[in-house]
Amino acid sequence: METFTLTRREMALFLRALSGTCQKSPLVVLQEAWIRAHREDLEQGKSFDALLSTLLPQVFEKLVKGQKPTGFSLRDIVSLGNLIEYTNFSVTSMQNWVKRDFKAYLGTPKAGKKYSLDQMVLLFMIEDLKSSLDFESIRQLFEMLFHPLDGGSEPVIHPLQLYESYSALFEELDENNDQLLDVPIHDGSLRNHDAFIEQRIVQKTEHFVKSLERLKPEERETVRNVLIIALISVQTAFFHSLSRRYWNATLFLRHLRSL
Repeated sequence: METFTLTRREMALFLRALSGTCQKSPLVVLQEAWIRAHREDLEQGKSFDALLSTLLPQVFEKLVKGQKPTGFSLRDIVSLGNLIEYTNFSVTSMQNWVKRDFKAYLGTPKAGKKYSLDQMVLLFMIEDLKSSLDFESIRQLFEMLFHPLDGGSEPVIHPLQLYESYSALFEELDENNDQLLDVPIHDGSLRNHDAFIEQRIVQKTEHFVKSLERLKPEERETVRNVLIIALISVQTAFFHSLSRRYWNATLFLRHLRSL
C-alpha cells in the first residue's frame, strides 16, 4: 500500500490547524495534501481507488470522524512523523529522547499520559537537526531558543513558529520541488558553487528574521543561524534517506540472489 506523505510545510500547516490558529481544519489540510499527490488520479476519476490503496495512520481516522486529538502518544508522534518526507522515526529513539537526551526541554507528558503539540514539534525538529548535529549541539541550540521547561522563561521563538518557518523557507528555496536547494546564479569560471548556496540561504533567513521585531538583535541573529542550520539539515536528511534506500535495495537483492 502507498504511504500518505506530507512535506514539512504541509505538516506545519496541519499542526497549525490542530492548534486552532489556522483558518483550515486539520482534515481539510490533509485532504489538500492528498489531492496534491494524486491530482492525476482525480483527473482520471480514480480518486476512490487511490485512497483505498493509501495507508492512513489511526490519528487520521479520528479526524475523519470529526474527533480532534487533545494529546499524542509516542506511537502517534512516530506515526505522524514518518509521514514527513525523508524522516526515519522510531518509538525506541523517541523514548530515549523524552526520558534522557532531551528531557530538560521536552518535560513530562502534558495531556494526561500524552504529549502536547509543542512537545511533538520539538521531537520533529530533533529528527531534522540530528541529520547534521550531535545531540549536545542540539541541546545547546534548544537552550538558546527555548530554555529548560522548568526555568519559567519565555522562549525566544515558539517551536511551531520555528518549524513552520524553516519548512516554508526550504520550499521557497526549492522552487522546482526536486528536494535540492536551487542555485539560480552560475559562474562558469568557478568549479564549485557552494558559496552561492550559502549566500542564498543567508539572504532568505535574514529577510525572515527582520520581521521578528519583538526580538533583540542578538536573538534575531540566533534565530537566523538556527534557521540556516535547519535548512541545511533538511537538505542533508534527503541525502541520508536516498543513501538508506540504496543500502536497503542492495542488501535485499543480495539476499534474494542467494535463495
